[in-house]
Amino acid sequence: MKYQTDRGVMAGYFAKDSMVVRALSQRAVALTYGQRALVVGALHPRLFVGTAQHTAHRSQPYTRLALTARLFEAVFLGSKAEADRALKFTAKRHEPVHGSMDVDGGAAHPVGSSYSAADPGLMWWTAAFTLDSVEFMYDALVRPMHDRDREELFTGFVRWAELFGMPRDAAPACYAEFRESFDGWLASDEPHLVDEAYLVGRHIAGTSGYHLPLRFASSPALRVVVQGSLPPKVRAAYDIPWGVADEQAWRALSTALRLGHSHVPLLARTPLLRGRSAEFYKVVQRSEQAAIRRGAVSIPGVSDVTPPARVG
Repeated sequence: MKYQTDRGVMAGYFAKDSMVVRALSQRAVALTYGQRALVVGALHPRLFVGTAQHTAHRSQPYTRLALTARLFEAVFLGSKAEADRALKFTAKRHEPVHGSMDVDGGAAHPVGSSYSAADPGLMWWTAAFTLDSVEFMYDALVRPMHDRDREELFTGFVRWAELFGMPRDAAPACYAEFRESFDGWLASDEPHLVDEAYLVGRHIAGTSGYHLPLRFASSPALRVVVQGSLPPKVRAAYDIPWGVADEQAWRALSTALRLGHSHVPLLARTPLLRGRSAEFYKVVQRSEQAAIRRGAVSIPGVSDVTPPARVG
C-alpha cells in the first residue's frame, strides 16, 4: 500500500524522492558503500569484535556482507512489509550479540570492554559508518550533494537507525554535529585495528588478493574504488600502498562515473545505473558459498581458523 506525505509518495518507510532513497538506489553507491563502511568501521574495536564473535563473519565474510546489504536495502527501498521482515530478522540475530572484548582494542577499548547490539552508542556508530560511506560514494561517483541534501541524508539515516531500535538521542542533533564528531573520531588516537580486523579489512579492500572467484566483489575496478575512497589515515592503518599511479586511476574512474551520471536526468529510470541491487548481492553470496563447498577459503588466516569461545 502506498501513501502520500509532504515529502512524496511512500511505499515503505522512506519517500521515493528522499535523499536516502535516491542515494541507495544508485548502483555506483549500492555496490561500493558496504566494503568501504566495513573497512573504515573495523577501526572501531568494539563494533568489529562484537560482530566477529557472534556471526558467520569469519567463515563466510562475503555472505555476511551481502546479507547485511540486502537487509539494509530492504528497509531503505522496500515496502513497509518487506522492511518489517528485515527489521524482525535483524532483531532476532542481534539478541545474542553481547559480551566483552577478548582482545586488546587500544586505550579506549581494552580487553574486557563490553559490547552489545542494543548499546545505543554502538547502534549509532553502525549507522554513522554507513552514512559516511554512502555520502562519500555518492559525492565521488554520482554527483556532489548540496548542503540540504546532506542534512536530508543524515535525517534519513537517523530514522533508519531508529527503525532498528536506536533511541533518537543517541545520534547527533544535525548533520554538522555528525560530521564534526565523526571526523574528530577519525583524526583522534581512538581508531584501532585488532589483528583480525587488519586481515579482514585488507582483504575486503583488495590489497591481499582475492582467494575466491567472486563476481563483482573482486574486480580490479572495485578495488580501485574502495581503496581510493579510503581516507589516507585508514589506508595507512592497513598498510595499503597508494602511489601516484593509484591516485590517477582512482581520479580517472571516479571522474568517468560522475560524467556518466551527469548525462542522465536525476530521477530517470535507468536500470544500468539505478535500481535495487539485491540480485547483485545474491550473486556474491552464491559465489562464496559455492567456492567454500569446493574447499576454498574466503580469507586465509581468518576463515580457516577455529574461532575462540565467546566471552560474555
